[in-house]
Amino acid sequence: MSQSKDMTVGAILPLLFNFTMPLLLGNLLQQTYSLVDAAIVGKFLGINALASVGASTSVVFLILGFCNGCCGGFGIPVAQKFGAHDYRTMRRLVAVSLKLAGIMSVAITLVTCLLCSFILEWMQTPDNIFEDAYYYLLITFIGIPCTFYYNLLSSILRALGDSKTPFWFLLFSTVLNILLDLLCIVVLKWGVAGAAIATVFSQGVSAVLCYLYMYRKFEILRTTPADRRFRPELARQLIYIGAPMGLQFSITAIGSIMLQSSNNALGTACVAAFTAAMRIKMFFLCMLESLGIAMATYCGQNYGAGKPLRIWQGVKVASGMMVVYVLLVNLILWTSSEKFALLFVDPAETEIIADTALFLHVSASFFPLLGLLCILRYSIQGAGYTRLAMFSGVSEMIARILVSLVAVPMWGFWAVCFGDPTAWVFADLFLIPAFIYVYRRLCGIVVRETNS
Repeated sequence: MSQSKDMTVGAILPLLFNFTMPLLLGNLLQQTYSLVDAAIVGKFLGINALASVGASTSVVFLILGFCNGCCGGFGIPVAQKFGAHDYRTMRRLVAVSLKLAGIMSVAITLVTCLLCSFILEWMQTPDNIFEDAYYYLLITFIGIPCTFYYNLLSSILRALGDSKTPFWFLLFSTVLNILLDLLCIVVLKWGVAGAAIATVFSQGVSAVLCYLYMYRKFEILRTTPADRRFRPELARQLIYIGAPMGLQFSITAIGSIMLQSSNNALGTACVAAFTAAMRIKMFFLCMLESLGIAMATYCGQNYGAGKPLRIWQGVKVASGMMVVYVLLVNLILWTSSEKFALLFVDPAETEIIADTALFLHVSASFFPLLGLLCILRYSIQGAGYTRLAMFSGVSEMIARILVSLVAVPMWGFWAVCFGDPTAWVFADLFLIPAFIYVYRRLCGIVVRETNS
């Protein structure tokens, strides 16, 4: 029990800050995976290779986003039972989630591997980068079980209030990934495929270490044979919450695929600029995503404890943290975007550098909307209303499709830059009233239980 943390009591700001910081470091390390892959590929293999890695970014997000969303959803009932001190049901939920992860990850791997070529053709991937993009995507999909289990185990630990343990394993995995990148790409000359192999292997190692540590060090998770039995009613509960979260990521990614397909049609230079800009943007978005994940655990535990007012107070504290961070990031990106672009391309690639900076300047200006999106969406999910939160993904998808079909053919890369910000506006227009609805429902449930 010493490793877990009860977030239903105590001052909210230090709780959220201390819980978010390891998540932030972990997310930064995950983005380091992407940055290292892209930087090494771009510097050692060239612009075409960099574009081949980026050509399937949104497809990877579509599939891995579904897996990661399910994992986050599986952790919500665990957090709720932990907050309610129902540890027996909590352990059984963990056992069932591990079995579901095996079934789902293998099935997803088989389907996606068979569809790799079709996906890249549908996305209008340029012929000169098609082969490298295919092998990168195929190897990434083969590694889906590694990604699924690492994210599930991390989600379980976070549900218990421990955000530090997953970070340490991810730190080890990141160092391993960097070394393997250099080995596979620079020494063994495996090209783009080597970058994918390095990432998949590193995530697999991280998952195994996390599993071994979790069951050795967390007494609260040690199960009996009865706990480990597969229980259909708990499986249904996990899928009821996890599947909508996974679908929300996938629905969002469909719009991203449409946007990336439109960008792919603009040529290799635009694909390379988009790849570099997205890697940089995702690095700076880590704080917003981490704060959202922290709110999911925080709201899950307080929902289980029957404390809706504390959820509302947490949203206000998280919003204040978000504003301070966004102001700092805007200062950095508006002054240094061109320098960040040089991590991926040579100084002579002036068009790519300019397009990368343009993309980052536009995105940074709208980060406050994305920050609000993360806080509200994850808070709604943490309270168990994952199907409601899923519709915010539908809003994002509609916005990106409209930009892809209408704006990009007219204004080219400028329109691509506004694809994500437009999606964030659409999502917030849904999430603000949705959170108000959820909060009032939670307050009503507490009042009825108190009166009864």
